[in-house]
Amino acid sequence: MLFRSGAIRCTWMNQAYLNDILKPHVSIVIFGDVKLDSSGVHFLNPEFELVGDDLAGVHAGRIVPFYEKAGTVTPNMQRKLVRQALDDLPAAIPDLVPAELRERLALVPRRAAIEASHFPPNEVSVDDLNAFRTPAQRRMIFEEFFLFQIGHAWRRHATSADLKPVVPKVDDRIRASAAKILPFKLTPGQKQALKEIVEDMLQPQPMHRLLQGDVGAGKTLVAVSAMLSAVQGGHQGALMAPTEVLAEQHAAGVRRLLQGVTVPDEGSLFGDRPLRVELLTNRIAGNERREVLAGLADGSVDIAIGTHALIQEGVEFHSLGVVVVDEQHRFGVEQRAALKAKGEGSVEPDVLVMTATPIPRTAAMTVYGDLDVSVLDELPPGRTPITTEWVNTPVAQSAMWQSVRDAIGRGEQVYVVCPLIEESEKLEVASAQTVHDELSAGELAGTSIGLLHGRMSPVEKEATMERFRSGDLDVLVATTVIEVGVDVPNATQMVILDADRFGIAQLHQLRGRVGRGAVASSCFLLTKSDDPSPRVEALVSSTDGFVLAEADLQLRGEGTVMGTIQKGRSDLRLASLQTDLDLIQLAREVAVGIVGDDPSLAAHPMLRDEIDLYFTAEQEDNLLKG
Repeated sequence: MLFRSGAIRCTWMNQAYLNDILKPHVSIVIFGDVKLDSSGVHFLNPEFELVGDDLAGVHAGRIVPFYEKAGTVTPNMQRKLVRQALDDLPAAIPDLVPAELRERLALVPRRAAIEASHFPPNEVSVDDLNAFRTPAQRRMIFEEFFLFQIGHAWRRHATSADLKPVVPKVDDRIRASAAKILPFKLTPGQKQALKEIVEDMLQPQPMHRLLQGDVGAGKTLVAVSAMLSAVQGGHQGALMAPTEVLAEQHAAGVRRLLQGVTVPDEGSLFGDRPLRVELLTNRIAGNERREVLAGLADGSVDIAIGTHALIQEGVEFHSLGVVVVDEQHRFGVEQRAALKAKGEGSVEPDVLVMTATPIPRTAAMTVYGDLDVSVLDELPPGRTPITTEWVNTPVAQSAMWQSVRDAIGRGEQVYVVCPLIEESEKLEVASAQTVHDELSAGELAGTSIGLLHGRMSPVEKEATMERFRSGDLDVLVATTVIEVGVDVPNATQMVILDADRFGIAQLHQLRGRVGRGAVASSCFLLTKSDDPSPRVEALVSSTDGFVLAEADLQLRGEGTVMGTIQKGRSDLRLASLQTDLDLIQLAREVAVGIVGDDPSLAAHPMLRDEIDLYFTAEQEDNLLKG
């Protein structure tokens, strides 16, 4: 509403000090939300600016910034303080981005960018401002990414300055021996990833590589081949998994793959011995544990597979050549650092981190900016697509259970996944035990149904999984303990109860337990809601993990890129992983070039000082630990 003349009532609540400012005949400009009630049109607690004030123009007649609330300091006062601070700055201030680089990248100088970010000229589009698309804002976003990437590049150079005690030999005898007995050939993507890994391992600096691929893309086979490359050089390999179920399955699978593979042994009568793979979890105890620990210490254990038990006190390796961390997002910074520290002396072994949760390109260049990345973006031959359906009506549920019964009748197997182990009235989600009992007496009566959850003992869990693998069980009712690594090719149907209570990445991981054989598979997402959640919609629309990773980033938020929080609010002040991919790439290229030419940043003292200010001690420690 625009008044050319007239009167309007203004009310300020609990601000008696304004009596000394708003005196008769003082001219002011009022701005704020106009209220309309029974008393008429009026302003309530509006902001104002004194006409003729030295700071006139800070608030009125222009685009103004809004800052985060700071105690009792009003937005009006904040703007005045910022304006005063900007006026106290020299016309030109030192710029951490060199002039030639600013010109090449068409970046606004730092002083001008700061000024226009706080007080943009009125001709700037408000839409561009809100979308952070103005030249000044892009310069500030670039600067934020640039500092972050400089930190990563500096960390990477600092760690690569360490030399491995012995560089593995170029000798393919062991891998050639293994290749003869592998049940299938490597895909082109696996061959390329392995080539990149082996080339890294042949360098004098420790490898730091991320192997990411979709569910079922064959990362484990690549990791096993990498560990064999370390073994052929006279070293040991270690694979650390997040759960006992997964560690035990890895151990069983690797032993099957490498059965019959031998390694050179000058002390042996025949010049070689069988390759030795051992499992180490907290379940391994007594004499068995002592034998494993002795084998790790004297080098007779070639490949160790385990949980966090691998990093416990008392576990020593003779010569740890390569560390593989599976589902690395489930391990903390301290745990990963502790496993790397198991290398000989203080020298880091080669490190390969794996994830079956595809990572958006932006996150790969920020959270994992110090790692080289290998991507498996194709499935091994023989895998079939998975059909995903949303189920939320009695009719659809009836059809779903009929599909499950038909699959069992064809000799196939089924997973039924529940969020909780016990009933919770508060959450109203299915209990695995209750579902097991209800299905046994109802929809799946007459079938063989097993139960698997995290509170079972390791012996019970393994016994149940073995019954399911062998086909003794038709149906496995389980919690999310089956989320990663469980491989039963005959399982073709999955029912996920209360699917809207899971995240996208978890749903995708769970769905990946089916479709691992040649038979077409189905996944049913059961919810009680009338409308599908965005997560359920995403799963129904795509089976591509990389597409889903981008959708997950949009829905969950970015999380912290320098700390430990995996989702929610980002600790980036201006930049966004969701919208600024071009600036991330640009900042990374520039940062790597600067640190590559000047590793100590001796020629860039201002940049070194900025990094010290930018990263907290905890954040810098996280970077150094990787």
